[in-house]
Amino acid sequence: MSSPLETPLSARPLRVALAGNPNSGKTSIFNGLTGLRHKVANYPGVTVERIEAEMALPGGRALLVDLPGCYSLHARAEDERIARDVLLGLEPGVPRPDVILAVVDATNLERNLFFLTQLMETGMPVCVALSMVDVAERSGIPVDAAALEEALGLPVVPVVGRTGRNLPALREAIARARRAAGRTWRFPAAGEETLASVREAVAKAAIVPPEAVEGEAVRLFVDAEDDDPSFARGGTALLAAVRDARARLAAAGIDREAAEAECRYALSNDVARRVRRVAPSPGPSRSERIDRVLTHRVLGPLIYLAIMGLIFQAVYAWAEPFMGWIEAGTGWLGGAVSGLLGPGLLTDLVVDGAIAGAGNILVFLPQICLLFLFLTILDDIGYLSRAAFLVDRVMRGVGLHGKAFIPLMSSFACAIPGIMATRTIESRRDRMVTILVAPLMSCSARLPVYALMIGAFIPEGWQSITLLSMYALSVGVALLAAFVLRKTLFRGEVSTFILELPRYKVPSPRDVARTVYDRGAVFVKQAGTVILAISIVLWFLAYFPRSDEVKERAEARLAAGEPEEQVRADEAGEQVRQSFAGRLGRAIEPAIEPLGFDWRIGIGIISSFAAREVLVSSLGVVYGVGEVDETSTALRDQLRAAEGPGGRRFTWLTAVSLMVFFVLACQCMSTLAVVKRETNSWRWPLFMFGYMTVLAYFGSLLVYQGGLALGFQ
Repeated sequence: MSSPLETPLSARPLRVALAGNPNSGKTSIFNGLTGLRHKVANYPGVTVERIEAEMALPGGRALLVDLPGCYSLHARAEDERIARDVLLGLEPGVPRPDVILAVVDATNLERNLFFLTQLMETGMPVCVALSMVDVAERSGIPVDAAALEEALGLPVVPVVGRTGRNLPALREAIARARRAAGRTWRFPAAGEETLASVREAVAKAAIVPPEAVEGEAVRLFVDAEDDDPSFARGGTALLAAVRDARARLAAAGIDREAAEAECRYALSNDVARRVRRVAPSPGPSRSERIDRVLTHRVLGPLIYLAIMGLIFQAVYAWAEPFMGWIEAGTGWLGGAVSGLLGPGLLTDLVVDGAIAGAGNILVFLPQICLLFLFLTILDDIGYLSRAAFLVDRVMRGVGLHGKAFIPLMSSFACAIPGIMATRTIESRRDRMVTILVAPLMSCSARLPVYALMIGAFIPEGWQSITLLSMYALSVGVALLAAFVLRKTLFRGEVSTFILELPRYKVPSPRDVARTVYDRGAVFVKQAGTVILAISIVLWFLAYFPRSDEVKERAEARLAAGEPEEQVRADEAGEQVRQSFAGRLGRAIEPAIEPLGFDWRIGIGIISSFAAREVLVSSLGVVYGVGEVDETSTALRDQLRAAEGPGGRRFTWLTAVSLMVFFVLACQCMSTLAVVKRETNSWRWPLFMFGYMTVLAYFGSLLVYQGGLALGFQ
């Protein structure tokens, strides 16, 4: 196999893979080398992000591919598998890199060198960016970059990604990198002997490039399960060779996994000892002193709850003015366009379909940006790992990961930023469970529904208890659903919670701003297109077909001198009743009648798929009240006077049944669009919509029919 480096740099861009441990400074280096201009997409068929950008090199340009942060290439998580497959040229549609730019954290040298030894075994040229050198110097553990270069036999450039220190020298080192690395440590004699047979089998199977045979042989020999994709590609002969080699090593009394770790760390520790100019201080570091408070068994959880409360308040309350401005701007734009185009179908399509749909997208941006602003700052500081550590024991009781707490709590404000925040969870199984239960947390969009129903039907003295009960129900069902999902669809042990507590550091404003911008842009570009399309479909269902007879009756009433506001409200209600949405409401009435709902609430349920709070305005239109909100006295009076199934008036039992339905149902197209984006498949949003609808139906049925059976009216 010819090396891709045989093609001159001037003929095509050099492909450089940026690899390193999490919290090693990789993102700052990527941003510094590329100038923040990068593309974000997903690797085909998975949720792992693919981030790449062009960068300038002496004599040409290169494409820098940012691999997911990993602790090992012996893949256990999806991120690690993607990183390994990209480096070996096994990822479909992704050309194999030409050079690896390995980021090594000077403050955690031994652990980072462990990962570097695996990168060297891919058979590609490796260039080392020695990061965090400023932090290492302040901590009294400076690293001699020249000595490290001599010990490794690789180019090493000390850099500070946050300030751009030495990045020009790093560009030159990348452009000059030509020497392929290799394995620099050895098993005990018996291990090397048995490994040789595996290496021969891997080379014969031709499952990886020839220069990567050594590293793949080690991985298969030490760590691969029988269902590893390499065994599927290599056939039974490869699997038999590995099993035989393992049996022979075990017979020699050697634990292969322990032997590999000991040998790699022996090399890493020896190199670190030789290149550190000053021995580490025996006393506790600044980070360790801070952790005595922040991870204290009593103070730690209290501080954590205070920080989470601040984030919750920010996402929920601080975003309100911005959301109000967006809604006001959307309303102003709709009015301006309506005045410019005049009455007609085109105006209604543009204003009520496209502009309103765009508003449904943009109104979530303040919450998304605020949440990721806080999460990025906390992550860069180093606190997010401590937060996951503090709640992991509690979350594991229902089969969730410690890092699931923040996404679930954020979902009280809005499930959309909460679902996007699950990206901090490395395990696919744990992340999927968190995504699927996050919409059960009672978000702020449900509050208008609660306020309308409680204000109309619940007596004073019971109102706050009823509201609290809705939130308690949402939490209880979410935890129960997580437990059931982990025992069924996502069966397996809760992922091992191996967590690094990185040193505290000052976040880079530039990197924080870029991350927030990226998260917002991804939502608008990818989830936004789905939301806009569904908004237009919902507008179509509520608008067509139009009845000329209804319009003529309205014009006759206006000619007779009746108030225009009331006439137009009645006309809108009549048009909605005979629209496709109205017909659907009547069609589902037999199904929702056991829940205490009629066709008017059916229309509201269908319309609320655009956003849960739309139920209030939809009921206002159907009941001919006009523009209303959850505090509207006229709408509350209409609801109290309305008759439901069987001629019974709507009562508090109807209200509770409807609130329970909205607690449990996924009445939010934006949430489904984001789940599609995060899972890269329509399978999971459809599953989510299905299981939550079933939960909502039977929960509401139990409340209403149970209440009737107990004699409540």
